[in-house]
Amino acid sequence: MRFLKLASAVALASILSSTPTVAQESATLKKIKDTASITLGHRESSIPFSYYDDKQQVIGYSHELMLKVVEDIKINLKLAKLDVKLMPVTSANRITLIQNGTVDIECGSTTNNQDRQKQVSFSSTIFVIGTRLMTRMNSGIKDFADLSGKNVVTTAGTTSERLLRKMNEEKQMKMSIISAKDHGESFLTLETGRASAFMMDDALLFGEMAKAKKPGDWIITGTAQSKEAYGCMLRKDDPDFKKMVDASLNKAMSSGLAERIYQKWFMNPIPPKGLNLNMPISDEMKAAYKAPNDKAFE
Repeated sequence: MRFLKLASAVALASILSSTPTVAQESATLKKIKDTASITLGHRESSIPFSYYDDKQQVIGYSHELMLKVVEDIKINLKLAKLDVKLMPVTSANRITLIQNGTVDIECGSTTNNQDRQKQVSFSSTIFVIGTRLMTRMNSGIKDFADLSGKNVVTTAGTTSERLLRKMNEEKQMKMSIISAKDHGESFLTLETGRASAFMMDDALLFGEMAKAKKPGDWIITGTAQSKEAYGCMLRKDDPDFKKMVDASLNKAMSSGLAERIYQKWFMNPIPPKGLNLNMPISDEMKAAYKAPNDKAFE
């Protein structure tokens, strides 16, 4: 009898161990469905990706793509109503706000790199940039070698800050590096003469130049120190949510919608001053639209 009981227990254990485990429901999608709300992280001054217009409305290339994702999430979850909550984030706090659940998705001007991939997940690439310099037209600064001994500003918590500090240390350039809280403050530091140059992603530099008092006073120059891919940030270990976000973005790219949104924000007059950035779509961007992926350039 004891033998039969033992045999039955072994057989039951074998059955249980061979039973497929049920996939855990996406925590983010469950939260969105249960609350009928989603919280989007946006930037305040990342022109033309995500920023406030003169009416304090959030607008921009990345933000418009993110709203398309929200539309698809609402449809996929069969929600009659989906309340969209907007939360401003900075370069310094955006990762933390994704990790702790305050923000469900952040879509602005965030670089997808291997270090950040350890902390968060990234959507398919939405933009490709190079890190360069903005300076006054008559400053005499042509490239990064000309920054030796000068005050240089960048935005805190960005890959540009990391690259600039590494360059300063390795090449002993004796730059005085100023870390501003956002891109608007970085440009103000440059504009008021407290810095000789502003290092940042080229598209963001074009954005700051477009809202300058005298755009013609400024030039974007220098050899790109890196190529970087922007993506929307999501929490790690939530593959079903990422799959839904990627599917929406990939559909926008394959249908031509993403490129039309690009043309709207980079090749036409944009708020608040109606200036045109005149940034033709690059070969890297065309490739990203043709074959969507979430790979970092590093």
